[in-house]
Amino acid sequence: MIVLWIVLGIVLLVGIALAFSYNRFVSQRQLIRNAFANIDTELRRRYDLIPNLVETVKGYAAHEREVFEEVARTRSAAAATSGQSPAAQAQAEGPFVAALGRLFAVAENYPELKANQNFLALQAELSNTEDRIQASRRFYNANVQDYNRRVQSFPSAFVARWFGFKEEEFFEIPEAERAVVGVAPRVDFSRESGAAGTGPASPGGTPSPPGGAGGGAPPPPPPGEPSPDQGT
Repeated sequence: MIVLWIVLGIVLLVGIALAFSYNRFVSQRQLIRNAFANIDTELRRRYDLIPNLVETVKGYAAHEREVFEEVARTRSAAAATSGQSPAAQAQAEGPFVAALGRLFAVAENYPELKANQNFLALQAELSNTEDRIQASRRFYNANVQDYNRRVQSFPSAFVARWFGFKEEEFFEIPEAERAVVGVAPRVDFSRESGAAGTGPASPGGTPSPPGGAGGGAPPPPPPGEPSPDQGT
């Protein structure tokens, strides 16, 4: 009789553990879906900002047609992946954010555009949206990592296999293709100095003083030697 109670107790504990593990899988999977829905919301918000941004830039750089067409094409392709897998959306986001970065590179060539209040407001809103996308992406990927670790680990791997819980996809955009919004361009003063005709630039960016090879006062004579201006 005691053995029977021990067996029943073990079965009960195993059942409780299985139920707990199953419920945790369900909660984690729902959390991942909610996190990805937040990413999708922020992506849509960015898609909605782009047409107004492009029209504003067009007012100052209408001849940059190729850049505008690329932004429009990649935006449509990225928006069309909404509702698909995270990997599919991330793959479509790469070319779009790269095109968006080139759009801002064009804007840097037009000081009047960068002073336009509408452009500044759109840029600030887009920068804020970009921050939200990155925060949502990090939160989503952290939850996917925890969930996938449980899918692979013992003993929760058995529960995952029995009830069909599979690994989830990460949402990753290559670092080189992420949009750079609201960042001022770096100026290479050494190149500007050389172009301005003030002499070749030193490694630290300071122009070389005049009178090097080809001009200026000669260096002083070594001690004990007569100056070139003195008679012999």
